[in-house]
Amino acid sequence: MIYLDSAATSLQKPKQVQQAVIGAMLTAASPGRGTHLPAMRAADVCYECRENLAKLLGDSRPERIVFTMNATHALNIAIGSIVSESTRVIISGYEHNSVVRPLHHKGVTPTIINTPLFDRDAFMARLNEEIDGCDVVITTYVSNAFGYVLPISDIAKLCHERGKRLIIDASQAAGVLDINAKELQADFIAMPGHKGLLGPQGTGVLICGSDATPLMYGGSGSQSAQLDMPEYLPDRLEAGTHNVSGIAGLNEGVKYLLQNGISEIEQHERKCLEAFHEAMSGFGNAKLFYSEERQAQSSVISIVPKGVTSELLAERLGAHDIAIRSGLHCAPLAHETVGTFGTGTARFSFSPFVSVQDVLAATAVVCEIISTSQK
Repeated sequence: MIYLDSAATSLQKPKQVQQAVIGAMLTAASPGRGTHLPAMRAADVCYECRENLAKLLGDSRPERIVFTMNATHALNIAIGSIVSESTRVIISGYEHNSVVRPLHHKGVTPTIINTPLFDRDAFMARLNEEIDGCDVVITTYVSNAFGYVLPISDIAKLCHERGKRLIIDASQAAGVLDINAKELQADFIAMPGHKGLLGPQGTGVLICGSDATPLMYGGSGSQSAQLDMPEYLPDRLEAGTHNVSGIAGLNEGVKYLLQNGISEIEQHERKCLEAFHEAMSGFGNAKLFYSEERQAQSSVISIVPKGVTSELLAERLGAHDIAIRSGLHCAPLAHETVGTFGTGTARFSFSPFVSVQDVLAATAVVCEIISTSQK
């Protein structure tokens, strides 16, 4: 299979990830639930994963690395901690439903910075105009639908200058782009474990730059005599049994990234992106959403094919063992901003385990399907 859907889930992972998951299932119990060897193994792997995440993400405080079920879980904690019905919120026009729906649930109607795709200067100009009227800025680092890299350092700097709180959805950036949490100083940075971090599904991470309100309450393995959750992190936000096998796998994914280097991975994925763009732009029967500005796009590209729907294209590619995603990608706001809400897009996303040859083979099939559909 040619797997070009890593923006959804990194199906292809280092072999050590699978080995660690199985090893933890066989040898590790639950951290904080005993002093026997299996419980201590679980505690060790969880702490080692926090340490490695802190190294990768530029944060010197492993205790502020909180494990969650996924990025949606992490974002719900972050939003629940600093947003209420009366909070004035600004979001980008490229947000995922994991931001939009929690805000809607709270009765918050945010101000949307819906500037043109890949135009980072226009985004900052509009944010500068609107920011004094808000309390909290919530923004994605990278659009999951279009690979648009927002100017996150400039956004963070402006928030600090104006005294505004900041939540960053780094779902499509973690493991793909260099993240320096210490430099960004956001209140919260949320991410899944199963995408660029190369871990298993059911894992997520929340970097807490601020105090947080628990989303769930229950056993933490610490301060069990009191009715309230512990005041300190990470215990305050990690009620219930940890996904120890998932965390063990995530730890190996993070170790792979530390060993191979984010910059090298980014360069490889960029080559795949450029190969796809060159092959498809020469074909001419699809609208490509691509930026010539290297800093403005990551390893995700969307197209609107001519003569065939995005969904049918994805279905036919699947029959050729080529995996992509089509539709609105759980980000209808992004498609409203770009003007593709009515059609959706076919999205192609790359990883360290996809070669340029794979990409070229896939584009040949894409072109054949579109050409055949037009006859």
